[in-house]
Amino acid sequence: MSQSLPRRVRRRHRANECSQRLAKIPSVGPISAVLLRMKAPDPTQFRSGRQFAAWIGLTPKDHSTAGKVRLGVITRAGDEGLRSVLVVGATSVIQHAMRSGKASPWLAALLKRKSPKLAAVALANKTARIAWKMMLTGEPYSAKSAASAGAV
Repeated sequence: MSQSLPRRVRRRHRANECSQRLAKIPSVGPISAVLLRMKAPDPTQFRSGRQFAAWIGLTPKDHSTAGKVRLGVITRAGDEGLRSVLVVGATSVIQHAMRSGKASPWLAALLKRKSPKLAAVALANKTARIAWKMMLTGEPYSAKSAASAGAV
């Protein structure tokens, strides 16, 4: 008799210490954390969090020339399942922030400039960078360090 998928995900999540640390990031739940651990290669293969986010497919295509920076659409090259789970989690955080009126200063400023869908992709990108750093160093999530994670 086979176990249900949610039960297997919960069991795998509880058995993995890194997955439990990743689930502490806002917008990352047990499913996202397990997927990050299962699908992502060794974090040392990436030079930066941006490279990791690009591997997932969360970075804009670069059309820059002669010192003029022009960023295009999100490339969508990478792991579709992982990308969609991160974007859904980010969308959930944005909806909660809009309903409660309690958003981080970074997210509030982003929502003033961009639509919620674009902000969700940007937040998913930031989440991927934070997750890469946590997988690389083994450190727990800290909201204080997340404020500076945009520079990762």
